[in-house]
Amino acid sequence: MNLNPAEVEKIVREVFKKTQLSQAAETLTPAPLVVAEPTKIPAAPAIVDATSIPDRARAAVLVAKEKLEFREFPLRQIRNDEILVRVESCGICGTDIHCFKNDPFNLCPVVLGHEGTGEVVAVGSEVRMDSVGKPVRPGDKIVTSTLETSTACMIAKYNPAKANLCDDLQIYGLLPDEPNNHFNGYFGEYLIIRPGSSFFVVNDMNLDLRVLIEPAAVAAHALERAKKTGLINFRSRIIVQGCGPIGLMMIAIVRTAGVNNIIAIDGNASRLETAKRMGADHAINIRDYPDRQGLIEAVGKLTKGLGAHFAFQVTGVPAAASTIWKLVRRGGGICEVGFFVDGGDCTINPHEDICKKEIMLVGSWAYNSWEYPNAYHFLQRAERIGLPVEKLITHHFSLDRIHEAFQTNIRQEGIKIIVDNPNFQSLRN
Repeated sequence: MNLNPAEVEKIVREVFKKTQLSQAAETLTPAPLVVAEPTKIPAAPAIVDATSIPDRARAAVLVAKEKLEFREFPLRQIRNDEILVRVESCGICGTDIHCFKNDPFNLCPVVLGHEGTGEVVAVGSEVRMDSVGKPVRPGDKIVTSTLETSTACMIAKYNPAKANLCDDLQIYGLLPDEPNNHFNGYFGEYLIIRPGSSFFVVNDMNLDLRVLIEPAAVAAHALERAKKTGLINFRSRIIVQGCGPIGLMMIAIVRTAGVNNIIAIDGNASRLETAKRMGADHAINIRDYPDRQGLIEAVGKLTKGLGAHFAFQVTGVPAAASTIWKLVRRGGGICEVGFFVDGGDCTINPHEDICKKEIMLVGSWAYNSWEYPNAYHFLQRAERIGLPVEKLITHHFSLDRIHEAFQTNIRQEGIKIIVDNPNFQSLRN
């Protein structure tokens, strides 16, 4: 096609004009409107199957020393900042036995039981998640830890990591009865979780592991206290004196932490066998040694004549608390775990037992709420490496047989005794 220069210029001008108009139109045409959806905050879980929540429920109440009575109370509606839990099971702790025998904290009447677990059946509208940020809904399996301490507590104010030492430390199952709430412990059919509580959703754990989380937290706290001495490592020779439920849990957690030489000491042959299953390399029965010197020599044979690097004293017996100092080498350490109540005085020689040896002593008192996740992961790890921690549970009793369960524990038949709610029905069924 033959075009003269004038025609070419005309065509170029028209193309240029159209291009400018097109660009202007694009500039003026608004971009498609993109509306960002607001972050969806899950609505407060509603009560599921509300007809299954009764107006009244039962609890086993310690009304006086060695006297448990079943009482039926109104089950009030929860408030917006509370959670209602249908109790599934609860272990009997040594502290429960002390309360049963002597009421050392002057709590009667009280619903005991703090090694418990249950299922959420109702959630207040202001509650969204548990203490580590997991959503909480009806049907979730939960465990509870401590309640918030008073803002007036100077211990917690200046060192929040020591909140477990507050005089007003509160734990479900060790709370006084209240006129408008009688469901403060796990030895009942229901538990009301109040605001300020630490609690954890543990749906991926079976029942037996869930009831072991609380005693595992006691052992986890003791291990953390012991580690502060710098004496716990792979090559340490460690003594655990006392093979009750906490002592056996202590053996399992020390083994899980990697310690390669553990000596268990107790006077019960059956429990010493369990200690080996939990990870102890050696078991010493104190009944084989009529005097302290024989026990000292037995430990010496297992520790190159020096004594242990470190010892966990997990009995509530003053004589045992005296003996443990003789079983630790110079430069060693001790963690005292056994006395949650006053069991009496013990005798030590400050020169021989402390100064001359430069012993490092730490005490261990209960736990802090953040040690529940540690306990949770310890139990999972213990199972993974073949420690049968679930075997610590030797008996299950119905709540209706709680007195029999307590007497079985007092006679030291078995190890961990569990009380089950016979009326438990899961929302998941």
